[in-house]
Amino acid sequence: MSSNKVLAKEVFDKIPAVDVKVVDELLTKELLELDKKIIVLDDDPTGVQTVHDVSVYTDWSKESIEKGFMEENAMFFILTNSRGFTAEETEKAHKEIALNITEVAKNLNKDFIVISRSDSTLRGHYPLETKVLKETIEANSEVKYNGEVLMPFFKEGGRFTVDNVHYVQYDEYLVPAGETEFAKDRTFGYTKSQLGEYIEEKTNGEFKASNTTYISLQDIRNLAIDSITEQLLKVDNFNKVAVNAVDYVDVKIVTIALIRAIKAGKNFMYRSAAALTKVIGGVSDKGLLTRDELIKEETNNGGLIVVGSHVQKTTEQLEELKKVDFIEFIEFNCHLVLEPEKFTAEVDRIIEKCEDLISSGKTVAVYTRRERLDLGEGKKEEELKLSVKISDAVTSIVTRLKVRPNYVVAKGGITSSDVGTKGLQVKRATVAGQIKPGIPVWRTGAESKYPGISYVIFPGNVGTKTTLREAVEVLNNK
Repeated sequence: MSSNKVLAKEVFDKIPAVDVKVVDELLTKELLELDKKIIVLDDDPTGVQTVHDVSVYTDWSKESIEKGFMEENAMFFILTNSRGFTAEETEKAHKEIALNITEVAKNLNKDFIVISRSDSTLRGHYPLETKVLKETIEANSEVKYNGEVLMPFFKEGGRFTVDNVHYVQYDEYLVPAGETEFAKDRTFGYTKSQLGEYIEEKTNGEFKASNTTYISLQDIRNLAIDSITEQLLKVDNFNKVAVNAVDYVDVKIVTIALIRAIKAGKNFMYRSAAALTKVIGGVSDKGLLTRDELIKEETNNGGLIVVGSHVQKTTEQLEELKKVDFIEFIEFNCHLVLEPEKFTAEVDRIIEKCEDLISSGKTVAVYTRRERLDLGEGKKEEELKLSVKISDAVTSIVTRLKVRPNYVVAKGGITSSDVGTKGLQVKRATVAGQIKPGIPVWRTGAESKYPGISYVIFPGNVGTKTTLREAVEVLNNK
């Protein structure tokens, strides 16, 4: 563990409290005056982990975007799943999305805000995605962006930004993000935890830490909304704004200032974790979902759990899940991907076993072999391509399944995206809410393979050791 870790309690105890009621009143007033459609581009399906009763579209056709614009709701999500893309694929997708948004917005004469929702541990195609969005929107509309707001705070996952440093909580300690396993990501690695330095590192020096505007917790907790607004009004040349936050109230206060800056003529692009979307989208708090809300239609079939993510937390949660006696476990030897015939036979074996067990009332957990496939140095793209093949195979388990499970749980961002879009063939889902903090549930649309089923999207890096087991117990607790 990191040498720079700090005790969470010591950090939080130093931060002054603030009157949430006053803040909520101010925010409600500002949100009423924000007449813009909020479009959240989600680079994996876990970004809806703070909202409920919001639509998620799994494609970015003009037709889907228009449906989103026409909804009563202020906000809708588009699942891009771009964290599973190559840089080339994500650039192409974001150009298409930006073009379609600007065209639909023009036709409907409606203003919009785009939020690029990504990982609270700072992984993903940054700065590529927001840069492409900015350039494409500017080239095809009257909109000009003054700056970009970075807000990776995500309370439910234990991600906090203090003194401009982004932390990940492990038990009672806060560890700088750059010193965690997430920063060692094969595709999206980084070394810096101070947000301005992270920006400088990721943009290869194009945007400097010294030019970053920092919104301090001191100003936030002093309710210095005017001076925060002043800071925002000075941002130009697409320079970056780093937001400190340890609680939702901090996001609310900054959002008030942001809306005031927007009303004064400023335009921002946003790269954030899931907290900002809940606040700026005006989504109310809602309790965790109960079994009655989750299982609308009882069957005698078992559930299906698919575990893909390889982060340490997922492996720990899987070990804990194995203590449950009502689940049958099937290991998928994904390393056979290097031997195509054996790989096909392995997938067939798993599907046959799932069919038998689920239809006999047993819940099944299929999990990929825990060791990472390592092809050695300099093989990042090849590894990514193989991981896509593995992901496709995992998805095909759901696609080819003939029996309807009682529910579906997918663990890991890319896994849950593929299972939702390809396996369950969802075009539009409604977010029912959360089964545990930070763990969203989709109610699938009429067009999907299993209409109206509860689909639990379990991020790879959220929850404690026991959270996966507890979520599955809620689903089975008749």
